[in-house]
Amino acid sequence: MSAPSREDGSKEEEKDEEANRLLEEAGAVSSSSEEDVAYEAGEKILVADFEFDTVDDATVPPFSWKKLWLFTGPGFLMSIAFLDPGNLEGDLQSGAIAGYSLLWLLMWATVMGLLIQLLSARVGVATGRHLAELCRDEYPHWARLVLWFMAELALIGADIQEVIGSAIAIQILSRGVLPLWVGVLITASDCFFFLFLENYGVRKLEAAFAVLISVMGLSFAWMFADARPNREELLMGILVPRLSSKTIRQAVGVVGCVIMPHNVFLHSALVQSRKVDPNKKGRVQEALNYYSIESSAALSVSFMINLFVTTVFAKGFYGTKQAKNIGLVNAGQYLEEKYGGGVFPILYIWGIGLLAAGQSSTITGTYAGQFIMGGFLNLRLKKWMRALITRSFAIVPTIIVAIVFNRSEASLDILNEWLNVLQSMQIPFALIPLLTLVSKEQLMGTFRVGPVLERVAWTVAGLIIVINGYLLLDFFISEVNGVMLGLLACSCTTAYIAFIVYLVSQSGILPSAWVNRLPKGFSSTGN
Repeated sequence: MSAPSREDGSKEEEKDEEANRLLEEAGAVSSSSEEDVAYEAGEKILVADFEFDTVDDATVPPFSWKKLWLFTGPGFLMSIAFLDPGNLEGDLQSGAIAGYSLLWLLMWATVMGLLIQLLSARVGVATGRHLAELCRDEYPHWARLVLWFMAELALIGADIQEVIGSAIAIQILSRGVLPLWVGVLITASDCFFFLFLENYGVRKLEAAFAVLISVMGLSFAWMFADARPNREELLMGILVPRLSSKTIRQAVGVVGCVIMPHNVFLHSALVQSRKVDPNKKGRVQEALNYYSIESSAALSVSFMINLFVTTVFAKGFYGTKQAKNIGLVNAGQYLEEKYGGGVFPILYIWGIGLLAAGQSSTITGTYAGQFIMGGFLNLRLKKWMRALITRSFAIVPTIIVAIVFNRSEASLDILNEWLNVLQSMQIPFALIPLLTLVSKEQLMGTFRVGPVLERVAWTVAGLIIVINGYLLLDFFISEVNGVMLGLLACSCTTAYIAFIVYLVSQSGILPSAWVNRLPKGFSSTGN
């Protein structure tokens, strides 16, 4: 009789466990109906631990290649922001004007970008919520509305560059038959492609992006092999830091392209596509370990692609009269004149790579827009509606821009400068909240960053903000003329700096004596 009783007892335990699991899922569904979430419970990928089910919650399971594969995806989606058309334009201009001399800066800028993105992933995994949602709870109503507005501005600026980059590629591949505005409309349809893929699950979407990254890699690697850059100069450029007064602007551009504000928000949401219980410390640490490996691999690929583009233009145009005139619009034409046609003309290889970069980055922009809007405003909209709204925010101004600025290459270059400035201005409003939240013990628990990493992160963030501040100052000195425009610029700059000071005062990084000297509105916290 004892054997059947043990069997009945085990069955009862199994039933209890199943009932608890169903109750937890029901709780998750009910809570998600009240609050916007990055992924519904049914959409998340289950990372099963078949071999180590007996490991307690505080222990990190041993490394598994199978589990690394299951965690692979979010980092590569995140890496696409390092390969968008705006970055490619920065690469080609850096190569044409500075030659190989800034490759070391490209490498270390990518390392700084990796650090920021790992902190973003850390927040998402440890809390089970993404950065926009956490900002909604961390800051007062007026502050989170300002942060949302700034994030949307950055997203729109990036999206315009990405859509126009795709449109330029379509124009190249159609041999000029399709004008820029038609290319913009074709690119706008990626919203529906994105929705179509998303219906089939996260892994299908990640596979599509893997194909686009592969197309970029193969296209620009082909160009690299065709151009045959000098190997010794390439290695010297990577290993030996060099900077001259003539290349400061390009150096600032290289660092400025690394941090895309919307990408910081995006990565903290993407990592939630895997089922990781934030209450189980061992599982959280395991996920962070796998995401660190995956993100490092993804940004290594992006670094190589950026290096290919930089060196091709360094080999072909450094020290020539055309160097300062090359931009995204005419790059294909200059490449064809320099390297000729061949079996497969380099113009079309460039067009294919640029199209893959533009299409992939516009889709991730749509994805980021959903998380930013849903997180800050807590909107419970259907995904197709949210994607359509997000896409419209960028497409409408982009069509206007394509029609107005499609008069000459110079006008598109001016537009690109303004868009770079727009995005540079938003960087503090992504970095400061991220570093504030990742350092809070009551939010992160044991996964808050340590004092050394916290100082390093704030140093990197401060360096990026100062470098972009230099870019802004240089731009406004050269572009802002007249008393009225000057006064308007000064007023906006004062408000801009005041809001940054407010965010820093809330971070806990400043000594309490300094914070107490600030006006009352600056030292208030909470909702």
